[in-house]
Amino acid sequence: MALFIVVITCFVIILDTPQSCHTPDDFVAVTSPGHIMIGGLFAIHEKMLSTDDHPRRPQIQKCVGFEISVFLQTLAMIHSIEMINNSTLLSGVKLGYEIYDTCTEVTAAMAATLRFLSKFNCSRETVTFQCDYSSYMPRVKAVIGAGYSEISMAVSRMLNLQLMPQVSYESTAEILSDKIRFPSFLRTVPSDFYQTKAMAHLIRQSGWNWVGAITTDDDYGRLALNTFAIQAAENNVCIAFKEVLPAFLADNTIDVRINQTLEKIIAEAQLLAVLKNVTFTDGRSSFHFDAHGDLNTGYDVVFWKETNGLMTVTKMAEYDLQRDVFITTSQETKREFRKLQQILSKCSKECSPGQMKKTTGSPHSCCYECVSCPENHYSNETDMDHCLLCNNETHWAPVRSTTCFEKEVEYLDWDDSLAHLLIALSLLGIAFVLAIGIIFTRNLKTPVVKSSGGLVVCYVMLICHALNFASTGFFIGEPQDFACKTRQTLFGVSFTLCVSCILTKSLKILLAFSFDPKLTTFLKCLYRPVPIVLTCTGIQVVICTLWLVLAAPTVEENISLPRVIILECEEGSALAFGTMLGYIAVLAFVCFVFAFKGRKLPENYNEAKFLTFGMLIYFIAWITFIPIYTTTFGKYLPAVEIIVILISNYGILCCTFFPKCYIILCKQKTNTKSAFLQMVYNYSSHSVDSLALSHVSLDSTSHDTATANPSPGNKKAACQNQNHLPAQVLAHTGTAKTMKVSKTLHQKRSSSI
Repeated sequence: MALFIVVITCFVIILDTPQSCHTPDDFVAVTSPGHIMIGGLFAIHEKMLSTDDHPRRPQIQKCVGFEISVFLQTLAMIHSIEMINNSTLLSGVKLGYEIYDTCTEVTAAMAATLRFLSKFNCSRETVTFQCDYSSYMPRVKAVIGAGYSEISMAVSRMLNLQLMPQVSYESTAEILSDKIRFPSFLRTVPSDFYQTKAMAHLIRQSGWNWVGAITTDDDYGRLALNTFAIQAAENNVCIAFKEVLPAFLADNTIDVRINQTLEKIIAEAQLLAVLKNVTFTDGRSSFHFDAHGDLNTGYDVVFWKETNGLMTVTKMAEYDLQRDVFITTSQETKREFRKLQQILSKCSKECSPGQMKKTTGSPHSCCYECVSCPENHYSNETDMDHCLLCNNETHWAPVRSTTCFEKEVEYLDWDDSLAHLLIALSLLGIAFVLAIGIIFTRNLKTPVVKSSGGLVVCYVMLICHALNFASTGFFIGEPQDFACKTRQTLFGVSFTLCVSCILTKSLKILLAFSFDPKLTTFLKCLYRPVPIVLTCTGIQVVICTLWLVLAAPTVEENISLPRVIILECEEGSALAFGTMLGYIAVLAFVCFVFAFKGRKLPENYNEAKFLTFGMLIYFIAWITFIPIYTTTFGKYLPAVEIIVILISNYGILCCTFFPKCYIILCKQKTNTKSAFLQMVYNYSSHSVDSLALSHVSLDSTSHDTATANPSPGNKKAACQNQNHLPAQVLAHTGTAKTMKVSKTLHQKRSSSI
């Protein structure tokens, strides 16, 4: 043991003294022969000593600046090899080593690599060029080192030529994980990718987003800075400044971990493949190389703290690469870890959920303003760059929302107060229809009922009115395909049938009380009740059938409103819908014309003027409906059509049947056959007088025209003729009256009324 200490002491003295390289053996730091040689690259000195700023001769210079920590790593390698040699692990095989001092310079490391690649047991230390190095026997079988990533990259490029395994104990550059460019490189430390990832994770966990970055001016520092910048941006962390320091500064306060040596060395041909698959333990954890040649180890998170002028470094946690978590060692370190979160390092206050970041004039993304998310947008995390858009078809969101809300489906529901009112009016209308039917049935043989066309026509009209009132129920409730197709068809056909019956009644009334022979002849030819009703209704049936076949109404979700979905019936074809309503309007207009012509017929039994008023109500309602229907939007759109249907239906029902019910119930004396005949007689007499006066007026006009300019000799005769004119008129009138009354009474009695 004492001898070993003396040897080490002498070794330290030799290494600490600047040496000149005169022969290749002078360049070697320490060597020991063996059957299998292992190379070593350690930066035992800090730098090379150069007399000039720019070297003038291609020679290896002296090394200065002894690094005790790296020297201890060198001794660890030697100690591990000696332990293997003194054990039974490799029986009959001795491991040798050849260790070089890189002096923290790529030039020295490359010179050492050239010697590693020279032929084994060759008197001349040269590297021969070959196309295939499979059978080539190099001087060493594997290389331990180097420490700096920049040196390891350069060395690995050369060792790749013979796929010589290289195991680094400190090189952490992420690029070295690329097995395409560095296929024979392995390392016992994690990649900088995980180191920078752990740093970004720690910063995020501490709630910081405004930090500075300091790195060294070499491959290790530059690559690590680039990786850290990417991962910091992914964690919404901004780098306020970047400072690059000269590389290879001595820092004796850093606690450098000593690399553990290889535990097994086997046959040289399979050495690289075996190293990639080797697994070893330290008593607590198991270690192995992954597909990138990186060891599955982690990092220690250390805390620098100054107490009473003394700087202490304590271990706070361990970073697990696999689980991406920090593992604290004690409750005290947990408390220290939480204190980091109390340190404020932010350029701007974080944006709460419901807000998004709005960039300002600052070049840093961490300096921003917080603005509220607009309508139909949301943000559910802090410091979101932009708000997320809700699905406008199914969801909505208010201003500054943290989530999307599902749109409420709306339609004219049965529970709606307006729906209750409309249904009540429809039921009231049906009740009126039933009451009228009962009244007409009990007074079937009275002149009023007979003058209405009989019980069959009245029943058909009352059934149509009942169907119209019932059709309003299909406009209320959740729209279904059947309801959408039924409601318009039921209303269109039933209302057309009702108007067709009114058309025949208008023709009948006009025919019964017409005194114009030509008009009477025309009306008799036109008046065919059953064919008229069937034809008019059949046309509407064809229109509705084509509508249902070619473009049937369907249920549609109207999503144009921002917060609700309107479930409504889409009519399928606006042309078909308009044609159906337009056809009813044409029939109603014809009815209006015929009814208007008979508005001055006998009062007690004349429906014409009431039908005229009913048609006017219909036209006013539907003309008003068109602009209201086209401008109304939402769940109450069906209510507009219900109201128009009720108005037009009530208008025709009241004008057609209520006056007759009033006569039946309140004026029973006028609802007799004798009263009816007296009314007809009075009307006929009045009509004959009117016609007689019309004829006399025409004759008088002709006579006055003939005598308008008499000669002076004829003035007396003219005056005499004028004195006798009233008698002639009265005589003519009396004769005409007698003839017309007889003819009229005969005509009226023979009429259908």
